[in-house]
Amino acid sequence: MLKLLFVCHGNICRSPMAESVCAYEIEKRGIKNVAVDSAAAHTDEIGNPPHRGTVEKLRREGIPLVAHRARLLVKSDGEKYDYFIGMDEYNVRDMKRILGNIQKPVCKLLDFTSSPRAIADPWYTGNFDETFEDVTMGVNALLDELENKGLARR
Repeated sequence: MLKLLFVCHGNICRSPMAESVCAYEIEKRGIKNVAVDSAAAHTDEIGNPPHRGTVEKLRREGIPLVAHRARLLVKSDGEKYDYFIGMDEYNVRDMKRILGNIQKPVCKLLDFTSSPRAIADPWYTGNFDETFEDVTMGVNALLDELENKGLARR
């Protein structure tokens, strides 16, 4: 089983959105060997549910929200997951700091697209629509790459 971990600052906006979108796309595509989860790089929101903006945007798009409470990325996650996917360069920096010298992919979600960049944090921007568009583009590009490499199988 290939395990993906999405990470953002507080684990209440972008990373649970990415986890939910990815779980939805995995089921829609019929992929059988990929599991997803999400975590926070900081302790600000630990134990909290997803932000109401994330919940509402996913509801409007017809994408089920995965059962979720914010949790902190910990060093031992380095042994449990195969890909560590942040939303911006700060998340990548924090993941590398927490995980230490890891030989697994640590990158930004939009690195899998033809437009690599950060996904803006809707906690600050309030724009959950734009975040959703970027997350969806990134998730689809990630799954396409995993399928093309033979790592995600139907």
